[in-house]
Amino acid sequence: MFVRHLRLQDFRSWESLDLELDRGVTVFVGANGRGKTNILEAVQYLSTLSSHRVSSDQPLIRAGAESSLIAATAINEGRELSVDLTIHAGRANKARLRQSPVRRTREILGVVQSVLFAPEDLALVRGDPGERRRFLDELMTVRRPRLAGVRADYEKVLRQRSALLKSAGPAMRAAGRGSGGESALATLEVWDGHLAAYGAEIIAARLELVRELAPHLTGSYASIAPESQAASLGYRCSLAEDMPPAQPSAPLSDAAAGLEKAMHEALARVREREIARGVCLVGPHRDDLELRLGEHPVKGYASHGESWSFALAMRLSAFQLLRQDGTEPILILDDVFAELDRRRRNALAAVARQTEQVLVTAAVAEDVPDELRGRRYVVSIRDRGDLGRTSTISASAGDGDAAAGNGSPDADETEETGHDG
Repeated sequence: MFVRHLRLQDFRSWESLDLELDRGVTVFVGANGRGKTNILEAVQYLSTLSSHRVSSDQPLIRAGAESSLIAATAINEGRELSVDLTIHAGRANKARLRQSPVRRTREILGVVQSVLFAPEDLALVRGDPGERRRFLDELMTVRRPRLAGVRADYEKVLRQRSALLKSAGPAMRAAGRGSGGESALATLEVWDGHLAAYGAEIIAARLELVRELAPHLTGSYASIAPESQAASLGYRCSLAEDMPPAQPSAPLSDAAAGLEKAMHEALARVREREIARGVCLVGPHRDDLELRLGEHPVKGYASHGESWSFALAMRLSAFQLLRQDGTEPILILDDVFAELDRRRRNALAAVARQTEQVLVTAAVAEDVPDELRGRRYVVSIRDRGDLGRTSTISASAGDGDAAAGNGSPDADETEETGHDG
């Protein structure tokens, strides 16, 4: 898979960008704050419908604009598909596939598949559980786009149920004394049913994903840090006390049915505590990935280098799993080589050399391994007087072009400009 053409309008710092891409390696070089990462972030957003840098869409819209546009033409096994996404401030985003509007933006999931490595990846190991849940859920929905709808439904039910616990908690606590809390309790039971149905499907999909990821992660970590202890991956579930015995070969629907029953039992077990605290204590929003080196948890035990190796191994395992599914994902490397030592750089470069399309950013060209120089674009800033400063991008011949199999436009060819953010 590769993106042949990318167009941005009012996305982040880019007022307008129209960029032709190709197979092989493309490197965007420039100082910090020039808009390099914004280009890669746009491609990744089409893949996951989320940003690796911010939790909301508002920062993705250029200052002063009401919306932003990401449009791309992707090629997968000779099949060309166009997709575009309009991101709105304060209202629903809109998407089109082959120029035709789709009812829900999640219908474009799968058109572009990518795996992104970024300095923020260290949060996968050292950050809070939400970072690791997000890693799982994004990979899960890239592989099975239908689950994006299940996640959205679960989040909606969770918000409604949480609001009920907060607003009607006192009434429900007094229900046993004949107050009007019986109605609130009956409503809570309805939400329990929806929460269990959607939550069980998410947990079942996550458990299956962790089982498939685990051997890839162990192998990837061993190749990066062979002198270290063995890496392993597990899933810590809030239903642990109520879960049925694991059946690795069971269909996903059967696993979800068993987990739904377990979730109902868990909700009954913690009901009094939930009402007293006003929060939902059971469900996939309370779960976490278990990352271990030998017998020890990575968080709090691993060194800085081991933590980086584990984060890199997690991304490599996701990349290998998508490949195993039959799709060659786009590899996005956002300013990571400056963070890695030689061994880790070589491990990542080895994967990149075998990948159909690689998009790389670097502050200086020397940060990129020689074998990944490829086609090079220089991203810089130009002063436009009263109009302010703009990001500009121009093509430049790179030392690795011939080896990467990519041609380069003339060095003085200016592609597009955009306001710097």
